[in-house]
Amino acid sequence: MPAEKSANQFKNFAPYEPKKGEEYMSDEQVQHFTQILNNWRSELMAEVDRTVSHMKDEAANFPDPADRATQEEEFSLELRTRDRERKLIKKIEETLERLENDDYGFCDSCGIEIGIKRLEARPTATLCIDCKTLAEIKEKQERGN
Repeated sequence: MPAEKSANQFKNFAPYEPKKGEEYMSDEQVQHFTQILNNWRSELMAEVDRTVSHMKDEAANFPDPADRATQEEEFSLELRTRDRERKLIKKIEETLERLENDDYGFCDSCGIEIGIKRLEARPTATLCIDCKTLAEIKEKQERGN
């Protein structure tokens, strides 16, 4: 469960309250999302460091095969979680690059604003809710569900 905790810690921020008449993806909004993404990436990187440290400290050559198998399974699960987080870190870095290039916050499919609330819920979102819903429906149909 620690991986779930770290993956959701980016939610520890004050929601952005747009000012009346404020332009979408203003400098303040870009700064807000940059901070969220940088904090999230830092938390994930710290988790990677803790895993490496834990695996070094806990690595032992148990004479009992059951104990050794238990430890190997624990390490395997931890490494799979870190691999998912590594992919997420890459996605966060790509999103930070989009922010720098003024290409953040707009749907890759239709070009409309994704929206502050959706981006706060999923800072790496690249599709608006409508396009994401359609993509999920198409995926279900292709799978035959």
